Amino acid sequence: MARSPFSPSFWRSPLRGPWLTSVLGVVLLGGITVLFVTGLVSYAAYNPNLAPVNDKTPDKGVLGFYLFSWPTDPHWLYRLNQGVHVTLGITLIPVLLAKLWSVVPRLFTLPPARSLAHALERISLLLLVGGALFEFVTGVLNIQLDYIFPGSFYTLHFYGAWVFFAAFVAHVALKTPMAWRNLRRLREEKEEENDLVAADPAEPTVSRRGALWFVGGGSLLLFLTTVGQNFDGALRRTALLAPHGGAEPGSGPGAFQINKTAEYAGIRDAETNEEAWRLVVVGRDGRTVRLSRTDLLELPLHSAALPIACVEGWSTSDQWWRGVRLRDLAALVGHAGDPPDVLVESLQRRGAFRRAALRANQVADSRSLLALFVNGEDLTPDHGYPARIIVPAAPGVLNTKWVARMTFGDL
Repeated sequence: MARSPFSPSFWRSPLRGPWLTSVLGVVLLGGITVLFVTGLVSYAAYNPNLAPVNDKTPDKGVLGFYLFSWPTDPHWLYRLNQGVHVTLGITLIPVLLAKLWSVVPRLFTLPPARSLAHALERISLLLLVGGALFEFVTGVLNIQLDYIFPGSFYTLHFYGAWVFFAAFVAHVALKTPMAWRNLRRLREEKEEENDLVAADPAEPTVSRRGALWFVGGGSLLLFLTTVGQNFDGALRRTALLAPHGGAEPGSGPGAFQINKTAEYAGIRDAETNEEAWRLVVVGRDGRTVRLSRTDLLELPLHSAALPIACVEGWSTSDQWWRGVRLRDLAALVGHAGDPPDVLVESLQRRGAFRRAALRANQVADSRSLLALFVNGEDLTPDHGYPARIIVPAAPGVLNTKWVARMTFGDL
């Protein structure tokens, strides 16, 4: 028996062949396309060209093309998009691993390049494999809130996605004709000669269709143990692989998921109590007002039912928020009528997005609030007491907690 993976006789599995590889490839073709599109949509949700504080990829160049300002309708748009992106990514892991297993002999083919076209194919394959592993690994680590990689997740995942998708498109262009030919042979018992077919196959222990059922079962299991993080109640408890799975944190009106606690953000009671805390609002020509929580309670209060949704894929159902409209705060500092953009700053001392920018259309929406209450009670410290931003369809990190300052104007 050959002991070197560079020898064709080393690879003896009877399952490998163009049909199995093609079936897995077609599944990945659809799935990865959806992942890439939802990833770009998620990128757009941060309004990265609005202000540097929203853009975690400042040197992106043409890769950061931006087609539209992020809307506020439907209010569940980001929740749906990010839920699909993360849940689908987790679900595709068994398919990706099976696909890599099915083509691993090609990584050891000698000579490394038989022609220019073959060399380009090998390079695209290496970038495809490396890019896929990088994107899926960093994505899973981000979902698990385990940031062991150097640098920002946003930057690494963004550039990695473009490298991977470029290799993916090149690979699809090279392999799609062959994949369709192989799928048309679905009912034939003998496959065409191919370098993936073992020259000396071992005895089969499972059929290829059985292998596909095994892969599909793995994907279904990951789906069922992940998708629950997009819901409340009993369904969230099924999200065994997600940090925001399990029972809701505590009980009462504020018992719904959070990312950052007040303790993590360095928020002290001494700076959020009624005597100490003031909201600084700056507007036209430097006009400035300082508002206590009591002052805010004397302004017209409005309510909105909106979810919280985060980049890690978890979300809550609609919570009932009550507070002062952002557009009313803009009017206090000289921006009556059409309000401008706003830069929101938090008391939080560490972590990303302690400052965030919102577009004028987000400020103008009647459901965009500086929230003081949730579900009929005061905000809890972990939910942003004494005041937080809540905006329809915005990523969770743009719904700034522990707000200290708001500056209205063109950013």
